[in-house]
Amino acid sequence: MPENRTPTHPGEILLHEFLIPLSISQAALARHLGIPVRRVSEIVHNRRGVEAKTAWLLAQAFGTTPQFWVNLQVAHDVTICKPTGEPKPPLCS
Repeated sequence: MPENRTPTHPGEILLHEFLIPLSISQAALARHLGIPVRRVSEIVHNRRGVEAKTAWLLAQAFGTTPQFWVNLQVAHDVTICKPTGEPKPPLCS
């Protein structure tokens, strides 16, 4: 993966790889998962991350694994939270 590219947020994957191709609305997904529509909307609009419980629900709904969703989230978070400035020396050298 190029170093200057932020990994795709799981909400974009959810929208473009699952909801749109399967013609599922955010409201229908929320009802199916038993969660508020607002949570789905916030994930899809990159205003909320996918937590472990939601990862399990999405995995069951779409036949993926919870690790798929968590890994997408972690890859995104690690990149956007990268510290700026001088790198610190390692603790163990």
